[in-house]
Amino acid sequence: MPPIRAYLDHNATTPLRPAAREAMLAVLDRPGNASSVHAEGRAARALIENARIALGGFINAPPKAIVFASGGTEALNLALTPTLRLGATGPFDMLLVGAGEHAAVLSGHRFAPETVAIATLTPGGVIDLEELGRTLRQNQGRRILLALQAANNETGVIQPVAAAAALAHAAGGALICDAVQAAGKIDCDLARLGADAIVVSAHKFGGPQGAAALCFREETSHIGATMVRGGGQERGFRGGTENVAAIAGMAAALGPAREAVERSDQLASWRDEIETEIARFAPDATVFGQGEERLPNTSCFAIPGVEAQLLLMRLDIEGVAVSSGSACSSGKVKRSHVLTAMRVAPDLARGAIRVSLGWDSTKADCATFVGALENAVRAVKARTLRASGQMA
Repeated sequence: MPPIRAYLDHNATTPLRPAAREAMLAVLDRPGNASSVHAEGRAARALIENARIALGGFINAPPKAIVFASGGTEALNLALTPTLRLGATGPFDMLLVGAGEHAAVLSGHRFAPETVAIATLTPGGVIDLEELGRTLRQNQGRRILLALQAANNETGVIQPVAAAAALAHAAGGALICDAVQAAGKIDCDLARLGADAIVVSAHKFGGPQGAAALCFREETSHIGATMVRGGGQERGFRGGTENVAAIAGMAAALGPAREAVERSDQLASWRDEIETEIARFAPDATVFGQGEERLPNTSCFAIPGVEAQLLLMRLDIEGVAVSSGSACSSGKVKRSHVLTAMRVAPDLARGAIRVSLGWDSTKADCATFVGALENAVRAVKARTLRASGQMA
C-alpha cells in the first residue's frame, strides 16, 4: 500500500478537524454528567447549551428548538412520525418522500406503508416540482409531511427546497429537510430553505461521528412518540446521557465549516478539472446531474463497460479512497436507487463512482486520483477484452 493515500470520500465521512479534536480531548479529560447538579455536571451542561447556541447561529434556528442525537439516521427516524407537530402544523396523515432520499428516510420513517408516497425526480436528479404540486393537490385535505434532501449524497445535486417548501405550505403541509450532506458545503440557513425542520450531522463537516441534531424552526414543535425513552434528556425528545465530548466537537467544527462554505469555489474548480480530465481519456463517461446545480465537492460518474467494483479495488490498491455511492451500504456495490430514480440505464448505473472532496483535500490528491483512474480504466478494459476473447 502506498505510504500516502488520497482520501476523496468526504461525503461518507470527513476527517476530524483539529479544533474539534482539541475540544473533545478537553471534555474527555474531566468528569461530569450534564444531568448532575454539582459543578462538574453544570460545566458539562454549559458545554451542551453553548453548542446548542453555536449550532442555532450556524443554521439560524432557535437554540431551544435543537435536539441532539447520535447521528443523522436517528434524528430523521425521530422526526419522521405521524405524531410530529411542527408549530401549529400536524399531526400528519401522509408522508411524501423524494425518490432520491437517503435510506434513513426511505426505510427509517414511522408512517404506515399505505400513507407514504414517493415524489419523482427528473433525469437530472432534481425533484419534479410540477409533479409534486399535482400530488399535493390530489391529496388536498390531508396533512402532508414532505421529506426532501438539501443535496443528494450520491450525485451532489442540490434540491429546490425553498420552492418545494412553498408548495407544501400552500397545501397546509410541512417540510423536513435532510441537510446532512449539505451542511458545511453550502448555506443551510433554515429560513432561506423555508423548511420547518432540518437535520445535520457533525462528521460530514469535520466534527466527530456520533453527534447530530434535529433542528426545528419553532420552539413549540413536539413529537408525540419518541424512540429513546428514559431519563427525559433533550427536553424529553431523546433520553440517555448526552455525548458531551462529541457535541463539543461538533460545535468546534462549526466555525471552520462556515469558512469552508465561503471558500467552496476552489473545490468546485478542482471537481470541474477532474471531470474534464475524465472526459479526456474516457470521452464516453457520463457525469450524473452535471447539468444541475451540485455540491461544489461532489462528482458522480460512470464509464460504460467499466464496473464500479473493479475500479474501487484498483483505486484502493493505488492509494485512492473513493466510493460507489452511499457509505451506508458498505461492502456492497449495488445499483443505486438514486440513479434508478433518475432513469439511468442499469448497465451504466453499475459503474457509478463518487468522488467527494473536503477540507483537507489538495490539488495533488485530485491529480493522484485522475492518474490512478486512468490506469485503472485501462487495466479493467483490457481485462474485459481478454475475458471476451477479443484480445490475445
